[in-house]
Parts: sequence; C-alpha cells; structure tokens
Amino acid sequence: MKALLLALALLPGPLAAQEATATFGAGETEFVMRSTTDIAIIRPVMERFAALNPELAIRYEQWGSNDLFELSRDDCAAGQGQADAVLSSAVQQMVWLVNAACALPYSSELTEALPGSRRWRDELWGVTTEPAVIAYNTELLDAADVPRSRFALLDALRARPELHRNRIATYDIAESGLGYLFAYSDSLEATTFGALLESFSRVEAVATCCSAEIISGVAEGRYLIAYNVLGSYVASAGAPQVGMILPEDYTLVLSRGYMIPKGAGERAAASRLLDFLLGPEGQALLAGAGLVTDMDSDQTGLASSARRFIPLSPVLLVARDPGRRELLLQFWSDSFSRAPLP
Repeated sequence: MKALLLALALLPGPLAAQEATATFGAGETEFVMRSTTDIAIIRPVMERFAALNPELAIRYEQWGSNDLFELSRDDCAAGQGQADAVLSSAVQQMVWLVNAACALPYSSELTEALPGSRRWRDELWGVTTEPAVIAYNTELLDAADVPRSRFALLDALRARPELHRNRIATYDIAESGLGYLFAYSDSLEATTFGALLESFSRVEAVATCCSAEIISGVAEGRYLIAYNVLGSYVASAGAPQVGMILPEDYTLVLSRGYMIPKGAGERAAASRLLDFLLGPEGQALLAGAGLVTDMDSDQTGLASSARRFIPLSPVLLVARDPGRRELLLQFWSDSFSRAPLP
C-alpha cells in the first residue's frame, strides 16, 4: 500500500494555468513576470515601469499562490523556466524557493536600505506593506457592533450565532498559500486561535479561495464579516459599504516577496524592476494601489506593540513542514463549510 501511495504521489498532476495575463509595453525584449497580485490592482505600477523601459514587452501573468509555487519549484528543478521575476504574497513559499537555491542574488542601495525582516540573503525582498484586517459590511453592522479584536469577534459569534451563520468568510487555507500563512501565523500568535475556529464551526463560516470573492461577498451583504483578509484588497476595491478594522490585539503585516529566478533571461531588467518597486516613485504607486500602508501608530491608531510583521526568514520554513501542514489543514477543514457553488 505504501508503495502504491508513493507511486501515485509521483504521478504528474494537472497542469497549472495562470488566472489572467496582461501585456505592458511594446518593446522587442520580452520580460515575463509571474505574480499573485491582481492585474487590476498593479496595473498603474507596471504601466509606469514599462514607460520607463520602452525596450521591454512585459508579459504579466497572474497566478494563484499554490500554482505559482509549484511552477516555480518545477522550473527550478529543471534548470529552466520563462519567468524573469516572481512576486508572491505566500512568502513562506518564496522562502522555501530561495532556500532551495532557486533565486539569483542582487544588491543595491535600495535593497540594502530594507529592514532585515524584509530582505533575506540578497535573494528575496519584501516590496509592499499590507495588514491583515477584519472587513465588514458598513450598512449591515452598526459601528458599535463591529468587532475590533479577536476577543470581540469571539464574543459576537457566541452572543448572536444566528446573525452570523454562513455570513463569516475567510481564505480557504488549502487553496490559498496566503490564507495558510495567516492561519499558521495565528496558530503561533493567538491564544484565541482554537476558540475562534470552534466558533467559526458553530456558525458555519465559509472558507473560499480569493480576496476578490470574499470582498465582493461582504459588499453585497452575503457576508457580514471577513476575517484575516488583506487590507490592500479592501482599499483597492473602492466599495464604500466595506469597512475594515486593524485588530487591536495584534495585526499581521505582510510584505510580498520578490525573487529573481535563477533561470531568468532578463536579469538586468528584473533588477531594475526591483529597484523601481522599492524606490520613491514605485512605493508611491504601490501606495496608490493600496499595496503600501503606513503602519505608523499616528496613521493607523494601532499600538506599535500590536504590529506583527511577518519576516522573510528561515523561520517560515517551519510553516511548510509536512507534518505541521497536515495537522493545520485537518484542524481547519473540520471548522469550515465550503462556499456554495454558483
């Protein structure tokens, strides 16, 4: 039986496919960027970089995080691949790729200026600043009823379970590398983690794949509250009926990881893009797209002690330990219903 299971595990799975593609610029040199960031959100950033580099024709491929990781891993193992740059929110997967010698090194004044938590081995760099928030429908919840911490969310679910039944949403951590990262981080950080999952189970919370689906569900009133979604996607959605809270007990802060794959054909252009993203103009454009948030207490009202930056470091390798991953996935799946099919 073990031999059969091993053989089945080694069989090739269905080919991954990008979710969407876009082209920026009309130069003669093709530059391929693969990313988990929605095209609609990052478009102004890529348009400006293309304008500054007219020799490039940038093929931007939007991927789900798990598919992007698997493709990047397979390209690395084969010693080939088409991507010149990879940008992902599932930074535990990016740390794994760098640790597996799948990235090229680069250093500049801008990369050296990054804090240590946003730079690892000069092969992985954090280019954004995005808090994980509690989103809510402003038309269906009074301001006084909005939970501003995990403890308050627990109290709300216990006090009014019928109000919240099937109307709490978050990422499906089996389908979303980002969702898995947030759940793993919660499991280490929060004393409320087990109790919160138990409450999610009681109100039949919905776990689904994607930021856009979750936020549109909140905007439409299908969900009252979304837990641990990226504030950048809430901000960029432009939906006035969707508010967001930075949890007061602690707020996870993500920085998307940028990597130059070792098989990149346009390494110089990939380095220029990295410096552009980290430079003043790139950071301003990313902020305009909702991908950079000033986490200073004066701006957010969040105490500095409540900020939890997810570091780009070997610490995240533990998140991909097969045993730990299996346990967390099982614990999570027992707590969530799936989103109904359309």
